[in-house]
Order: sequence, then structure tokens, then C-alpha cells
Amino acid sequence: MTYDFAPLFRTAIGFDRLARLVDNAAQSPAASSYPPYNIERLGDDSYVLTMAVAGFGPDDIDLTVQDNMLIVAGRVAAASSAGEWLHRGIANRAFERRFVLADQILVESADLTNGLLRIAVRRVVPEALKPRRIPVTSSVARATVSQPAISEPPASESVAPEHQASEHQASEHQAEAPAANDGGVPSSGHAA
Repeated sequence: MTYDFAPLFRTAIGFDRLARLVDNAAQSPAASSYPPYNIERLGDDSYVLTMAVAGFGPDDIDLTVQDNMLIVAGRVAAASSAGEWLHRGIANRAFERRFVLADQILVESADLTNGLLRIAVRRVVPEALKPRRIPVTSSVARATVSQPAISEPPASESVAPEHQASEHQASEHQAEAPAANDGGVPSSGHAA
């Protein structure tokens, strides 16, 4: 069976990995059902993979994460038996199961208790990929904020230097005016 992903590629970017995953899943032969497993979702970002691995110890199981793939492999050394097998229903054969992990998935821990291997998996979203709110500003508001405010100088400094010079000359002229009066008679408005 072949899938046509052309419509997906016309409107989406970066989904080529997903297309390869679906294509590989369709072409792969039927996977072995040994060992049986469950995948459970505990929350928005946490999962647990539980595998029934009766007869395997912690040293017999190997967990590897490589290229967004979790590989669970189990190998038991051949145990010598003193007696003769009349029925052998517990499978102690080697196995390898592969699970494709999405981006930002982290395998946190693995625990083997009572023949059940529990693998805790969690999605870790980096801060850069978390949604963030961008404030919207107006260009008018931005222009008034970016221009420095013009303030008037204090009243004592408000007189321009040229104006101060002309006031100084006028006061000198008034001081010289009584000396220019003939006869020593004070001019009106001035006391003798």
C-alpha cells in the first residue's frame, strides 16, 4: 500500500519525518507480540510503558535511546536444568522492541518489579518552544515614548544670555544719568 503525501507537503513544512514513519510502518513485516506491553498516559506530558518480562532480571534487560528511538532488548543466559522439561510455557527467549519517540520526549526511569518493566517517559518542552504572549503596541504610542520630553528651565535660568546683557547695559545707563545733569540739581524722582 502506498500513500500520497503530496497534499501534506504543499501546506506543511517539516513533516517529512512523519511521512517516513508512516511509510516504514506500512512496509514493515508484522511485529512479534513478545513480550506483551501496555502504553499508558498519566497526564498531559507523562507516559508509562509497561512490559511483561517474566524470567528476566535487571541485568538481562538493556534500554537504549538513539535517534528518537527507544530500544528495549532482553537476553537471558541459557540456564542449565537438572531435570527434563515436560511443558515449557514461560518464554525466556531474547527479544528486541523498538518504540519511536516524538521530539522532546525524555526517558526518565525504568523499574523492574514482579516481572513487569515500567519505563517512565515524559515530554519536556523547552522554554523557547512554549507559547508566549507578544504585546501589541501602536506606532503613535511608540513615537511619543521614544521622543525625550522637553522641559522648561527654572524661572531663574529662563532669561537668555543676550537679554541679560541688554539689562546690564540699561542699568549702567540709569546709573550714569544723574551725573549728566547740569547744575547739580537732582532730576525729578531722585532725592538729593
